[in-house]
Amino acid sequence: MNWLWETSVLDGWLPWTILILGILGLAWLILLFQKVYLLYVVPLAAVVSILLVVLAKWLIEDVWKLFADPIPLNCYVWGGLAVFAVLLLVPRLIRGSGVLGRIVTVLATVFAVTMAFSQINDHFSEYPTVGSVVGINNVKTISLDEARNNDIKTVELGQWKKPSSLPGEGAVITAPIPGATSNFNARPAKIYLPPAYFTEPRPLLPVLVLMAGQPGAPEDWLVGGRLTQTMDQYAAANEGLSPVVVVADATGDELANPLCMDSKLGNVATYLAKDVPDWTKQNLQVDSDPKAWAIGGLSYGGTCSLQMTTNYPEIYPTFLDMSGQLEPTLGDRKRTVDQAFGGDSAKFTAVNPMDIMKTKQFPGVAGAFVVGKDDAEYRPGLTQVFQAAQAAGMDVHFDTVPGGHSFAVWSAGLKLEMPWLGKRLGLP
Repeated sequence: MNWLWETSVLDGWLPWTILILGILGLAWLILLFQKVYLLYVVPLAAVVSILLVVLAKWLIEDVWKLFADPIPLNCYVWGGLAVFAVLLLVPRLIRGSGVLGRIVTVLATVFAVTMAFSQINDHFSEYPTVGSVVGINNVKTISLDEARNNDIKTVELGQWKKPSSLPGEGAVITAPIPGATSNFNARPAKIYLPPAYFTEPRPLLPVLVLMAGQPGAPEDWLVGGRLTQTMDQYAAANEGLSPVVVVADATGDELANPLCMDSKLGNVATYLAKDVPDWTKQNLQVDSDPKAWAIGGLSYGGTCSLQMTTNYPEIYPTFLDMSGQLEPTLGDRKRTVDQAFGGDSAKFTAVNPMDIMKTKQFPGVAGAFVVGKDDAEYRPGLTQVFQAAQAAGMDVHFDTVPGGHSFAVWSAGLKLEMPWLGKRLGLP
């Protein structure tokens, strides 16, 4: 069944099949040639769908303000089509005839809803395969106890030699990293360990701390971000060596936005600067030298990576900012300052990277900025941040990859930057 789980839902025959079946499904739901159905039921369902979508947009973006940035309009359109299909299900079942016709009606609704979600997923590229959609992947997993066998002898990278028994792939562990100092309530981290970690003697490997977006969760990097595939490929080309990757939770909840700062919204900065490194060094055999540590992320996580480097360059002197924002935000500067710092703008500017880089130089810091070529929302702001980083003395570069604000960009961006990142972190 591996062929099925690895089948792409973004390219090839399957997304086209879903689209065609969805269009046929909508046609079946709409085209029942009864006067009352065509003149009253279908138009009413369409009006209700539009009103529900408008209401949802208003609540999400104006009332609840769940996300710092607006949801793309096409996602609302596809969501509205899904609602439209569901609203037509019951009247189509009632006014239709025959068991077979009713079965086709149910299938038509499923096809139409699947088409809508497929198109939304195509925009974000969060689920690349059938397996990822249903929660099945081929990632090798081990327990934390298996990973932290500290009885294994360790050697410096320069002294390590590739053994003949090197595993062919890395493994992932799931582990809670407590907020011992910060009191931040984080979800369990996902940690990638490369093949070389499972050898004896064990090389002291560098560490890359990664963060997801908002909304998001650590597992996003394993699914849409294709972390294990990228790191396994990199390790295969480098004698089994790659960084240990700690995908830490920087939001605490799927929809939370604590801004990656120490504020009224939570002590995320202390969690990432103190708790995550301390736990990693205590539980895994890794290089403890800050020169061997980097931090990175996508969208919110990209913004967060630069926040951590500018505020804690002695801990994270290397960063990877993919599609990050101009500055951490809850929608606008006033709302951000009010909710995070009780209206004290000085506290915000004291930790905001764009303000810090105006007055401080970072000659020992290096970083990469990556953004989608078609990301009209984030690319202009990230370009300004890149220029500010250059002016602040950082050794930085700026890359673009095809796509918009999506996992297709972030998975490709990580793969693109790994050769530079590995060299920066001291991998041979």
